[in-house]
Amino acid sequence: MSSRSWRRTTASVVGTLAVTLAVTATATPASANPAKATPLSVFPSNSLTVPDRGQLTGLRVALPTEGCGGAVSCGLVERLNQLDGFDLDPRLAVRFDAPVDAAAAAARITVEETRGRFRTGVDRVVYDPASNTVYAHPAKQLAPGTTYTLRVQGGPATKAFQDTFTTMSATDGLLDLTRQIQFGSKALKAVGVTPGLRVEGVFPAEGTSVGFLADGDAAPGLQSGPTAPVTQPVAKGTLVFGSYLAPNWLGPDVTIRQTPTRDLGPLPVSAVRLPFVAVLPPGKAPAGGWPTAVFGHGFGSSTQSVFLAAATNAASGIATIGTNVVGHGAGPDSTWVLTNGGTETRIPSYGRGVDQDDPGTTIGGTEGSSATGPAAALSSRDALRQTSLDISTLIRTLGGTDVDGDRKADLSGRDVTYFGQSFGGIYGTMLTGADRAVTRSVLNVPGGPVTEIARTSPTFRGLTTQALSQVGLLNSTDPGRFYFQEQMPLRGEGPVTATAPGALAIQDYLARSTWLTRPGSPETFAPLIDPKRVLVQVAFGDRTVPNPTSYTIVDAGNLWKRTSLYRNDRTANAANDPHAFLLRLNIPAALQGQAQVAAFLKGGEVVDPDGDGAVWETPIADPATIRVLNYPAPFLAP
Repeated sequence: MSSRSWRRTTASVVGTLAVTLAVTATATPASANPAKATPLSVFPSNSLTVPDRGQLTGLRVALPTEGCGGAVSCGLVERLNQLDGFDLDPRLAVRFDAPVDAAAAAARITVEETRGRFRTGVDRVVYDPASNTVYAHPAKQLAPGTTYTLRVQGGPATKAFQDTFTTMSATDGLLDLTRQIQFGSKALKAVGVTPGLRVEGVFPAEGTSVGFLADGDAAPGLQSGPTAPVTQPVAKGTLVFGSYLAPNWLGPDVTIRQTPTRDLGPLPVSAVRLPFVAVLPPGKAPAGGWPTAVFGHGFGSSTQSVFLAAATNAASGIATIGTNVVGHGAGPDSTWVLTNGGTETRIPSYGRGVDQDDPGTTIGGTEGSSATGPAAALSSRDALRQTSLDISTLIRTLGGTDVDGDRKADLSGRDVTYFGQSFGGIYGTMLTGADRAVTRSVLNVPGGPVTEIARTSPTFRGLTTQALSQVGLLNSTDPGRFYFQEQMPLRGEGPVTATAPGALAIQDYLARSTWLTRPGSPETFAPLIDPKRVLVQVAFGDRTVPNPTSYTIVDAGNLWKRTSLYRNDRTANAANDPHAFLLRLNIPAALQGQAQVAAFLKGGEVVDPDGDGAVWETPIADPATIRVLNYPAPFLAP
């Protein structure tokens, strides 16, 4: 077969939706099949790349663009064609010239390092009988920037076949930008970034009430609603409010410019003033300042979560500090309203919300955290990377900070630790993998990739509906399924035969979206984390960040011995979504979980929050426990 015809055959399996439909329509009739099914093409394949010396892999993806199915889908392909390789968890496709038994065929498919010992089989198998194609994913996540052989072993019913493909340098972008911060490059000085916190307000926790006045619109001075009280459980200690400068790589469309991977990454485009809120323990700081932990808040939250997260740390002698995630904290003119002794003080809160959808309207709680316009397929990839970089900058501003004016440090910049909840566990995984300045890290209810969280979570599945609607792929009228049926199995489940019209097109679109966003996804960075530096907390039956997505992160980094499982199903809280347990201070699990956090941050000790009790498994007893959704009725698998 000529290289041109080989390329055309491969493209027919993995090309655009129109090409996929054409393949289906011209499938070889079963009556003409030979005794053994012959693989015709596989995906991924380096036949769908071109040489590029500017890339670490020496390659650049070159998917066909003709008939790519509309502006959004074509834009997705164009962005994939800027990458230097294929996904770390690619949607494999093997097309045969005759019908096959999906389970038997999948058992003969392996992915092996071309130069190395790594070898894995496949799971999450889907069979398309119309085109005789077996789709699957590697059973184990692949390494970035590595060439693999996709092999179909010969057997009683199938002939042998193999091809090679190379994975993209998925960690390179964030690592490059983190190094720019780490080494204090001239690029940072060029945009005016110098280390240091600007303290703008210091108040005793005792006797101070904290309120928040949200800026509801991007127009300066427009503030909406009355001052909202902020929950403040820390009774003693010191509350500190202020800001710091950080380099910003995001453009107005919430994307970071893609550069060839051999480059040192794009330069920052500006400096931004970011907020911080800190809670210091009661008493005088020790020499050098309080041990400091950075807290990463969740999706839709803000620095207000620091007050909840700091409850146990403050009693344990640990200062807690946090900033806002990109697109969070309401509008830029939002304000802290603090009252102590009858005196009211207002301090800027530096909200990072942006009015993206309709200028002049209310800013949503997460508006500005996802890419817009032609770049929408990038979703939150670059906002997550920027947030990781913001925290890397914050860590390097802490040393020597004098809060009370006695010319002595109140916050230590040495051995800084991190803990993050939900979204904070997601970008916290990226941060911990990319930046060794994080001494230890606790990742509470993280998951990845974000596309899988959205697909499998009852809380976020509507976001997938919106994305599929934009490309015309909704294939169901059932609101219970959020108007789409994708027929995608979870890890460990048996093969699925695609019967729903449009399901394969949805699978293809989601796989490509995940591939594009992998450089800003937590499981990409989990393998970079020394297990001794991390503790993962997972909540059984989490309906916001589903258990299988937590499994993905833990398995990618082989962090099973460092994973603690909160068995919400064994408590009086079993009927509720356990996702936010760490910050729900009215249930026992919150203080138990925070005690585990504080012990690990302070000295690296891993404690079981309930000892010999059945509510916490530390470490998790059986990894397969979180390979499934564990939803109680009526929450069913999508």
